[in-house]
Amino acid sequence: MLMRRLAVLVFLMCGAPAAAGAESPDTEIRAALEHWMADFNAGHADKVCDIFAPSLRADVAGAAERDFDAQCGLLRQSLGDSSRSLSYALDLKEILAEGDMAAVRLNWTLTTRVKATGDVSTTEEQGLDIFGKGSDGRWRIIRFMSWQRP
Repeated sequence: MLMRRLAVLVFLMCGAPAAAGAESPDTEIRAALEHWMADFNAGHADKVCDIFAPSLRADVAGAAERDFDAQCGLLRQSLGDSSRSLSYALDLKEILAEGDMAAVRLNWTLTTRVKATGDVSTTEEQGLDIFGKGSDGRWRIIRFMSWQRP
């Protein structure tokens, strides 16, 4: 019995395989981005900031650096504008995860429709998101940079 307990202890200390059903960082991050896109496209202003860590810093070409509050305020304001509808489409290029950090290269296509006229415009944004895994086990964006594609 002692040998069995010792074997289990050594197994646990040396690193047990991931538990059944545990997802890879790539899978979790992809799901977080897709969930964010669904919330944004559905106009869920109360949920669009769930993907961001409180320590967020956002750099968007042509704009001042934003913190969590500024980024969330802008997103909520945009979704609250009843004169237009907005939707994002995600093109995920690459996820590089190491430990509790991950870099994500992606492109977003924003489609804006003016309700009064029906005019539709699209903007393509290229970006780099840095995710950190919090103490709660969730991956959140801690830094991001985006710029319009030429």
